[in-house]
Amino acid sequence: MLNRYKKTDVHSTPLAGFVLPIDLTKEGGGGDDVRDLITNESRPADAMVENAIRRGASRRDLLQLLLAGGVGLSAGSIICDRAAIALAATPVKGGALRAAGWSTSPADTLDPAKAALSTDYVRCCSLYNRLTWLNQAGVPEMELAEALDTKDGQTWTVKLRRGVTFHNGKSLSADDVVFSLKRHLDKSVGSKVATLARQMTGFKVVDPATVEITLAKPNADLPTILSMHHFMIVADGTTDFSKGNGTGAFVCQTFEPGIRSIGLRNRNYWKDGPNVDSFEFFAIGNDDRRVDALLSGDIHLAGSINPRLISRVTKQPGFTLSTSAAGNYTDLNIRLDLPPGDKRDFVDGMKYLVDRDRIVESALHGLGVVGNDQPISLSNRFHNAELKPKPYDPDKARYLFEKVGVLGQTIPVIASDAATSSIDMAMIIQSSGTEIGMKLDIQRVPSDGYWDRYWLKEPIHFGNVNPRPTPDILFSLFYASDAPWNESRYRSGKFDRMLIEARGSLDHEKRMQIYGEMQIMISDNAGTIIPAFLADVDAITSRLKGMTPNPLGGLMGYAFAEHVWLEP
Repeated sequence: MLNRYKKTDVHSTPLAGFVLPIDLTKEGGGGDDVRDLITNESRPADAMVENAIRRGASRRDLLQLLLAGGVGLSAGSIICDRAAIALAATPVKGGALRAAGWSTSPADTLDPAKAALSTDYVRCCSLYNRLTWLNQAGVPEMELAEALDTKDGQTWTVKLRRGVTFHNGKSLSADDVVFSLKRHLDKSVGSKVATLARQMTGFKVVDPATVEITLAKPNADLPTILSMHHFMIVADGTTDFSKGNGTGAFVCQTFEPGIRSIGLRNRNYWKDGPNVDSFEFFAIGNDDRRVDALLSGDIHLAGSINPRLISRVTKQPGFTLSTSAAGNYTDLNIRLDLPPGDKRDFVDGMKYLVDRDRIVESALHGLGVVGNDQPISLSNRFHNAELKPKPYDPDKARYLFEKVGVLGQTIPVIASDAATSSIDMAMIIQSSGTEIGMKLDIQRVPSDGYWDRYWLKEPIHFGNVNPRPTPDILFSLFYASDAPWNESRYRSGKFDRMLIEARGSLDHEKRMQIYGEMQIMISDNAGTIIPAFLADVDAITSRLKGMTPNPLGGLMGYAFAEHVWLEP
């Protein structure tokens, strides 16, 4: 048997360890009374202290309360510390969570197959579940699936959890899974992961709780692929997605595309969560205004803030940052099918004009790692470490620009707050161009509608790519000849063949070699310039607890709403 993915306890979350402030094994550490109190499983005083803390009691109030009850000072101190730690790690129920993302569009959707923006991902994560999900270490674990079995990597058996219902009361069944996966193959649906889904060539309902999936060729990454946001499970036969009828943590109350959504706690949720009673989500495209909304108390979370605004947040009491590094990047896309990108030397000249170190230092305020136009980040096990960042060489850039006759011409470059830090990056690149006589016209456009009107369309423009857990997923979505988001229109028959070969191999070393060569091909030949990998920085109120990193990106892989809680 190649692989067996088993059920895990999705109701519990591992907690970080802590050290008690007093070493009870040493003389003077508190005495037998303290030692007995700590080992007493009932700990009756803890609940009393935790409730008092929630009501706003000070440490002095707590100690006086404990002393009055006959608890010694040393023991009382330990109880207070322990209660504080417990409260920090124990979810609090209730509250209305309000959060703002950074991207939105009139085409916002609750159809997981069509999700394209972070706003879509957040909403889908709150309304639906997947068969699998990625834990903090990037390992697929079970969600709606109880187990995934395969003997050859080509035929997979999915066992579903029992007792799961959709928001409308319908029970989850194998038919729902087959419908959800097959609709990605229907061209009329317009699935954003159709190229990934095409490898699924057969679906069979074995019984109401068992599905058999057959792939065109073996792929050991299937459990990871099924953890992607687009592969959320919807009810069999669904055509109207405006209500977001899923099995997820929230029930959709309001959905206004391009404006906002409101979800209410799913009282019949098959997990313990969510913790908050309601979740309102909308987008504020302007970075400064998004932070303003946080600091004024209008929202509890401002997603993906610009690094230059970090000091504004950290200098204010009551606010903090949630940071993760999962392979997110902002790239400068030069379309190879439109002038001036149809001239190879122009593209190469731009790559030498990008001062990557300066971008990390100034545009990202040090919150990033220099990249080399390869989309596989350093944290990924398939990252090609032998590829070194291209040097900043304005003289070589000038030579190449002169060679193709563009030096002195005005070249438009489209940037927007919608693509994280792209405006700051653009200004740095423009400054470098000015020094050699290259005129780059940085056209700053609004965030609203950016992904519909400019991304993938303009000859030179910025994009922002969310982390993808495997090279196969990322290459299939952004670099294969038929990729739906082929940002520079890169096309290579050899690349396409290598993609299929690596996908079907169960030999890890062989896959390493193939993916390594594919990264070189992208770095050398594609029109995507990736100066750096970004750290995802979300700004939050200190009342918001439970945020942890996730390999699928910031905002806990866009699934934060189900897991966080608000302290009183």
